[in-house]
Amino acid sequence: MTARDGAGLQAVPDGIDVPQHPLVVPTAGAVPEPLGPLLAPDAMREIAEASGLRQMGVRPPLREYIRSVWARRAFIRELGSAKAYARNQGSYLGQAWAVLNPLLNAIVYVIIFGLLVHTTRGTANGIAFIVVGTFIYRFFDASVSAGGRSIKGNLSLVRSVHFPRAALPVSSVVTEAATLAPALAVMCVVAWLSGFMPGYAPVPITWRLLFLPVAIVLMWMFNTGMAFITARWVAVTPDIENVIPFVLRFVMYGSGVLFSISHFVTHPGISHVLQYQPVAVYLYLCRSTVLNEPSIPIDAPSMWIAGVVWALLFLVGGFLYFWRSEQRYGRD
Repeated sequence: MTARDGAGLQAVPDGIDVPQHPLVVPTAGAVPEPLGPLLAPDAMREIAEASGLRQMGVRPPLREYIRSVWARRAFIRELGSAKAYARNQGSYLGQAWAVLNPLLNAIVYVIIFGLLVHTTRGTANGIAFIVVGTFIYRFFDASVSAGGRSIKGNLSLVRSVHFPRAALPVSSVVTEAATLAPALAVMCVVAWLSGFMPGYAPVPITWRLLFLPVAIVLMWMFNTGMAFITARWVAVTPDIENVIPFVLRFVMYGSGVLFSISHFVTHPGISHVLQYQPVAVYLYLCRSTVLNEPSIPIDAPSMWIAGVVWALLFLVGGFLYFWRSEQRYGRD
């Protein structure tokens, strides 16, 4: 038998047992001995946990999962901001489309529903009513759609890197919030300018605008909860992604984006349900801070309470719903 030392091969006398070592070259026909006794599974688990290793494909405890998501808040913020910045990089106008898209969308709806069909009967300024509605609803629509794509569209990242998957739907809503910020300024300016048109009530700039960020934060919480829900739906059943646009269109027409629910829906029970469903509540809150509509007063405690309740209910419930399938994402 021969063994290797620092200079090369060296003969070993017969009859001397040489321990099997990576540096030992056994002779032909020799059967290697095991490196040592195998560790028991419990001992191996203790060593892995002491080294900071975690078992893959297992849903972590809720408290640990929350801490893990919070620890990656910088990653969530940077990922969301990077996606928002890269969204329109391939176009000539670049980031201007973050404002032009909702603005052009609002112009189309104002011309069709405000000037031709007159769905804004019962409002003092129909143009501002539709503009605020379309800008704010687009935030909800885009957040839900992006949340549904957050897992399916990042499967390579999900399958190659270990991190809490909840970071992806949260970052998708952060992306939409980043594009909403400049759009809100344009929304307020257009609403204010509409007040100078003949036949439309003025939209003064008052202290009520200070409550607009509060309404947006509540809606962001609600949108994040919805993103958690749609992310799990699409990750488990990809066909649902094709159904989401039709559901969102139905929600749009049932939330008073283009018309006043209290004016057009005469049945008291149905009207009450439609006005207090989540999307309609946040449209009301945002309109009450920007517009000067007598039918949309800002001092409506029931609407603000409903906004807080819907935000907390969907954020917490959506997070728990998403967490319960953490081990399935990227594996189904």
